[in-house]
Amino acid sequence: KVLTSLALLSSTTHAFVARPSTLRNDLPSPSSLNMSEIEVVSQPDKDFLDKKGVFNWGTWGCGVSKFPWTYDQNESCYLLAGKVTVTPDDKSLQPATFGKGDFVTFPAGMSCTWDVSETVEKNFMFF
Repeated sequence: KVLTSLALLSSTTHAFVARPSTLRNDLPSPSSLNMSEIEVVSQPDKDFLDKKGVFNWGTWGCGVSKFPWTYDQNESCYLLAGKVTVTPDDKSLQPATFGKGDFVTFPAGMSCTWDVSETVEKNFMFF
């Protein structure tokens, strides 16, 4: 089993909650992704979420804040609450705004700025 780690970032409070999970066979493998943009699936249905297993993933949350982040691995997440705009440092890539009920995938290697306009809680999985 894989456990997500507990981390605090800078002076802004960000909390990871460790939750056991298994590696998901239904997530795309990093080599099969031709991804540089942030991918947002707006308001997916319950079958989509159940197939991905999002309710067994780790959880993370933070208050209204703005902070830099770099993705060492691909990440998929499902927002349980909040609203965020993520702006890639690479200005050739489009910013993405998403909120409660959206499913989002971020590409490995992307550096960006998270601008959290409403307190966020999400389920997430790195792959």
